[in-house]
Amino acid sequence: MKKTADITVPRRYHVKKNDQVRVISGAHKGKEGKVLQILTKKARVIVEGVHMIKKAVRPTQINPKGGFEEKEGSIHVSNLKVLASGEKPDKASKAAKSKE
Repeated sequence: MKKTADITVPRRYHVKKNDQVRVISGAHKGKEGKVLQILTKKARVIVEGVHMIKKAVRPTQINPKGGFEEKEGSIHVSNLKVLASGEKPDKASKAAKSKE
């Protein structure tokens, strides 16, 4: 059994799913993409088209050859800057727009 370090995990992050973000530091600095998934326990984010990794895939009935699959890896949340928010408008702003 592997021991894991106790990490203090913040309750929320400055990025949300579907936000448009830019990488501000690290090996992928300057790249942009959409947030696909947030890994809260690890404080990491998966961004579309950034940090592409190759993963070995076993042969299956669907894919009899197997081979390598290219997919997005995770990036630490502190290395991201939000460009455009992808969240849905809340009920209060919808009600205000409908009255106008």
